[in-house]
Amino acid sequence: MDPELFAGRYRLESRLGQSPMAEVWLAHDSELERPVALKLLTPAADRTRFDREARAAASLAHPNVTHLYDYGEADGRLFIALEYLPGGTLEDRLSDGQPLADAETEAIAAQLAAGLAHAHARGLVHRDVKPANVLFDEEGRPKLADFGIARITGGDTITEAGTVMGTATYISPEQAAGEPAGPASDVYSFGVLLYRLLTGRLPFESDSPLELARMHRELEPPAIELVRPDARPELAALVKDALEKDPRRRPPDGAALAARLGAAPEIGAKTEMAAAQTVVIPRAVPRRRRARTPLLMAALILLGGVGVAAGILATRPSSTHAPTTAPSGTAQAHTSAGSTAGSVQTTTPAPSTATTGTTPATTSQTSTSMPSTTSTTVPTTTVPPSTATSTTAATTAG
Repeated sequence: MDPELFAGRYRLESRLGQSPMAEVWLAHDSELERPVALKLLTPAADRTRFDREARAAASLAHPNVTHLYDYGEADGRLFIALEYLPGGTLEDRLSDGQPLADAETEAIAAQLAAGLAHAHARGLVHRDVKPANVLFDEEGRPKLADFGIARITGGDTITEAGTVMGTATYISPEQAAGEPAGPASDVYSFGVLLYRLLTGRLPFESDSPLELARMHRELEPPAIELVRPDARPELAALVKDALEKDPRRRPPDGAALAARLGAAPEIGAKTEMAAAQTVVIPRAVPRRRRARTPLLMAALILLGGVGVAAGILATRPSSTHAPTTAPSGTAQAHTSAGSTAGSVQTTTPAPSTATTGTTPATTSQTSTSMPSTTSTTVPTTTVPPSTATSTTAATTAG
């Protein structure tokens, strides 16, 4: 075994990013001869959260979700091997403060909605949808990354009551209030992301994560029509609906977003693709033919040459019929149902919140699943409607 290979398989080439939780390396998989993004747990990291990220990523298989190749422990360190995405992040493409072209915006939004639909259908809520967690492959395909703070519907929580995790700039009102995050929470964050794609700016801006959380809870964002009058009306309407304060008034999940954007939410799932591509072609049914008794009789007459007998036979009613064969049944095509691995019936979960006390981290803007913006941990307090919520900032790096 090559001593320079991590876990006897991965050759570390260059470090892509680092946080208090993990470091990410560009590595070469010596067995499958391909580059991977190798995420290594640091000694100070939360092993439970790291394990949850691995389980969350492993339950998904979609072209718009980062693929997990391997997971294990070597040399006393947990690791995840993810697909290497060299196309950078969506945050990189928005760094100039300008909106993207409408065609590019619509294509990216539709594919991200499809990826979210896939996750939501499997009982997974991302809880940190933002441009820094959208990576591009070499073909320019966007993929959701970093399920490190994802909540698995029906799963155990490792967080404390009254705290939340997420990035203040994209956090939903219910997350900022310390309430459970559901698929509609991802819809809200998606709405903030789409707002920025269309306008080049955010609906709420502040240097204070605490103030941003308050804005998301209490203020209405400027209408896109005022910020950018030439924005496509259907996209502006989708943003407005996604940014409703009450999660019950938003599109309920990624599938609803995908439908509004004309995307197929389950594209890429092998079984569902097979079902979608299967065409039921009925087998040809043979025609039923009537018995031709008079013609048969005429042939007998000509062959027998018996005039009297022929006259009798020609005038005598027939008491027999040619047998009729029942038509064969039409073919029935059978297709496998969509994959339901890891899916759980949605129940009302206990408040799902995150571990507090993390510190800000620096991340790379390359193909890693490392968040690049500061996140908040917000203790819930009861305040009058006119006052801001008191919160405490923390990070979700890693």
